[in-house]
Amino acid sequence: MKKFLYVCVIALTAVAATGCGKKATTRAGGDAASTSGTAGTGTGADGAYGAGSGTGFAAGSLDDPSSPLSQRKIYFGLDRYDVTDEYRSLVEAHAGYLRSSPSAAVTLEGHTDERGSREYNIALGERRSNAVRDLLVALGASASQITTVSYGEEKPASDCHDESCWSQNRRVEIVYTAR
Repeated sequence: MKKFLYVCVIALTAVAATGCGKKATTRAGGDAASTSGTAGTGTGADGAYGAGSGTGFAAGSLDDPSSPLSQRKIYFGLDRYDVTDEYRSLVEAHAGYLRSSPSAAVTLEGHTDERGSREYNIALGERRSNAVRDLLVALGASASQITTVSYGEEKPASDCHDESCWSQNRRVEIVYTAR
């Protein structure tokens, strides 16, 4: 059995190496709501992550900055909780990893900016994390691999008080708790 698993890991690594030849690009200015910076989010020329279906990533690719799996933030518009097309391929990549790694588990942390009441922001953060969970499950990840939590405005990524900061705070972070 160990020999079989070892062969599978080597095969998946080879697929990941050939399917993930493009380097991830980083966004200048931070997030989806920003109007400055480049539009790249780590996708290939066809707009897809990895080897087409989002599978074929080795566990080490979670920490490889050139892997789409190293991208773990999904940003949202003001008072929005829908996952936009810009982040769909990122979620597809993580769903593929979760499908191919049954022992992997994630916590989806929902966040908001400081505007709105505490109760509203907790509910909005929950809707955001649930929207990402629902998409992961629709793409084949097991619901048992996913936990959701809402921090609302309690854990801001940025502390200033203008749109450039608020847009960085409206997010869901994918946190791997088991690989």
